[in-house]
Amino acid sequence: MNAHTDVPTGIGTATSRRQVFAWGLWDWGSAAFNAVILTFVFSVYLTDAVGDDLPGSVSASTWLGWSLGIAGFVIAVTAPVTGQKYDATGRRKRSLGVLTFATVVLMAAMFFVRDDHHYLWLGLVLLGAGSVIFELAQVPYNAMLRQVSTDDTVGRVSGFGWSMGYFGGIVLLLLCYLGFISGDGDTRGLLSITTDGGLNIRLVALFAAVWFAVFALPVFFAVPEKPHVRADDTRRAGFVESYRVLWRDVRELWAEDRRTVGYLVASAIFRDGLAGVFTFGAVLAVTVYGIDAGDVLLFGVAANVVAALGALAGGRADDRVGPKTVIVVSLAAMIVAGIVLLMVSGPLMFWVFGLVLCVFVGPAQASARTFLTHLTPPGREGQLFGLYATTGRAVSFLAPSLFGFFAWWFGADRAGIVGLLLVLAVGLAALSMVRAPERPARHDDGARRTAPST
Repeated sequence: MNAHTDVPTGIGTATSRRQVFAWGLWDWGSAAFNAVILTFVFSVYLTDAVGDDLPGSVSASTWLGWSLGIAGFVIAVTAPVTGQKYDATGRRKRSLGVLTFATVVLMAAMFFVRDDHHYLWLGLVLLGAGSVIFELAQVPYNAMLRQVSTDDTVGRVSGFGWSMGYFGGIVLLLLCYLGFISGDGDTRGLLSITTDGGLNIRLVALFAAVWFAVFALPVFFAVPEKPHVRADDTRRAGFVESYRVLWRDVRELWAEDRRTVGYLVASAIFRDGLAGVFTFGAVLAVTVYGIDAGDVLLFGVAANVVAALGALAGGRADDRVGPKTVIVVSLAAMIVAGIVLLMVSGPLMFWVFGLVLCVFVGPAQASARTFLTHLTPPGREGQLFGLYATTGRAVSFLAPSLFGFFAWWFGADRAGIVGLLLVLAVGLAALSMVRAPERPARHDDGARRTAPST
């Protein structure tokens, strides 16, 4: 970018490159919670080890599902008003710091969850609370996207952040596997950690906490706090009053800009479909396509790599053709690949078309965040991304429910793919009815500005 333009600096200067990299490092570090704690390691430890001998008729997996369901409900009802507060008080970065620190503390406390069913409840409380705090932390983090980008660079910056999350997950999972989990017997990993009392997995949780803490720090030094711009009564509103302010703002949003409301609904649907692709991919790989259970981790690594590369490429395309085009192309390509997967068999076909699916997940996720950033009025980022989290949680039952329904109805796990494709298709149809954000217009001197909304 020309240094003499009158628009805010973006990724084109040394200072902003430092800010973007620091912002992306938070995503890199956050993989410690997403990949290690929530998905692949600690949650599995709770169900397969800690709660494997739980007395009674309710399984540990069921308790895990219920605890995460409660966490999802708490997130849905609190995310918008907390985001509203971040905007009103000008304490977005401080809020991110507090929530990140709280997440790290909860992760570190998981070290005390021993391999004994008496500790299952401690593990479930820590995991549920961690899920709430971590999800709330992503509201101010996503809201910072506008601070570290311009209209020219928001797509590639968002894609960079998503790719950092994918790559961070890959590196951390490999380190955890090689250092603490690999091998057989009473000691595991290259560090020869004993499995007595689940010590090796408990140390993984501690290692993940340190990982998140270290890589989250740069954003607090590189990106300045954003001052509040709202001059209404939001700053002084209590918790209950905040919901009245929220309801007032939502009514105004519906009256003034229904496009944003339509996008929040559409994105919630297709984002649930994107999550379903990763959630059920490993199950399908083993039960339908004959991939050895030991090779699923390899496919998971490959899937994260191609999703990260897709997010980087999609981010650059986003800045050229706009986020809606990137999302539409990505969803359409995923639906086509999913239809092919319905008709083929064998590990090779799953590797090929499964990775095709994954390569389009990254661009769709990154551009979904970009789309909302373009629509959000300055100073309302926290509140709108809070609603973004809430709407996503409100429909998060769609992909799992439809996957299970079609698998049950046809008596085959393969048929569950139809449920995932249906969610993606409905999300694509809903998005097609939402007008794309205005593309930036150019001054005669080459500088860019955002075209007025219509």
